[in-house]
Amino acid sequence: MKKVIIIGGVAAGMSAAAKARRLDKEAIITVYEKTDVVSWGACGMPYYVGGFYESPNTMIARTAEATIKSGIDLKVKHEVLKIDAKNKKVLVKDIINNKEFEDNYDSLLIATGAKSIIPNIPNINIGNVSTLKDFSDSINMREKMKDANIKNVVILGAGFIAIEAAHALKHIGKNVTIIQRSDRVFGNKFDKEFSDMVIEHIKENANLHLNEKVQSLEADNNNNVKAVVTDKGKYDADYVVVAIGVKPNTDLAKDAGIKLMDNGAILVDREGKTNIDSIYAAGDCASIYDKVLNDQTYAALATGANKLGRMVASNLVGGHEKFIGSLTSACILAFELEAARTGITEEEAKKRNINYKTVTVKDLDHTHYYPDYQDLHIKLVYLADSRKIIGGQILGKRGAVLRADVIAACIYAGLTVDELGMLDLCYAPPFARTWDSLNVAGNAAK
Repeated sequence: MKKVIIIGGVAAGMSAAAKARRLDKEAIITVYEKTDVVSWGACGMPYYVGGFYESPNTMIARTAEATIKSGIDLKVKHEVLKIDAKNKKVLVKDIINNKEFEDNYDSLLIATGAKSIIPNIPNINIGNVSTLKDFSDSINMREKMKDANIKNVVILGAGFIAIEAAHALKHIGKNVTIIQRSDRVFGNKFDKEFSDMVIEHIKENANLHLNEKVQSLEADNNNNVKAVVTDKGKYDADYVVVAIGVKPNTDLAKDAGIKLMDNGAILVDREGKTNIDSIYAAGDCASIYDKVLNDQTYAALATGANKLGRMVASNLVGGHEKFIGSLTSACILAFELEAARTGITEEEAKKRNINYKTVTVKDLDHTHYYPDYQDLHIKLVYLADSRKIIGGQILGKRGAVLRADVIAACIYAGLTVDELGMLDLCYAPPFARTWDSLNVAGNAAK
């Protein structure tokens, strides 16, 4: 009888546990999760804080009770302290009873996720300063936002979570200020000209300060934050959201001698295997295979975590399945603006010395005579020789994200820009033009 241990009970971990249970009815599958919540969708946190829905339990896809009932040996409030790879053992702490014990495994999955990067600045630990990373963060923040005295919220960072938080907090009437160290938003997820267009839209909805470095936080007499001090100014703050990024939570793996990437993520192959026999990793703690680059990369995305977790499940119980590959597809609603990307950017293509071309078009989401048409900005990155599409970015107030999904399908299928230009897409005046904006982009490629 095979014994599988999974460390971490969120996206990758629970996807793997559920699939492994279905594949091998006899295996003992034990999941250790140090919190008391499993199978929850962290991407829903900003929208819970912003009052888009009422119960935080809506984020939970499957309760601990339902998981146990399905035949998975789930242990919440249990933290794995050490991996003994040589003897195939883990040291576990029962947090509630404050007891430690060992458990054996035949195969092990590390799905420990990522943790928030906390800036090393004075007063970062004072009151009304929080990340938006854990289930409890969202509950505490929503409760705090009910206080009418909390009017000015400062967000440190301008990545996806930061901008989603800004959108959510504006939705409940807060005055939002975003402070970003660099000159762009979303890091390197979009090429600069697309980042610049997003910046202009954000500035219409929030106070955005780029190229500013936070130096300290100031506290009031109750030791709660009252201001954020940067190298260029000082901003009133009744609450501060720290969202400058995440880093892989891999201290456990490092101590076990598992090979890491430069950023600290666990390096795995297409089967999800680490450099140590019988140990696998998936999710925000691990690398993921990039289909376009034909290489391992790092992308802290729920989609990849769930897919890789599901695939690795087969290998945990004796299979040798290989991951088809990620396109690191991602999207966000930045206030009223949809922004989506898939594949690689022009900057990444240039960095990798790929012989590429690009095309950028501005078109409409639907026919001009049907009311409320919106602009769409589309950029395609494609190989100069074969003309195969390898990346795409789209911005627009409607219809951007689902069109990015079409580009993703084109990349997976190996379609060229010429084939995209003639792709038979749906048409009706409320939804598209006779020649959809994607057709236009494909046909504009030279």
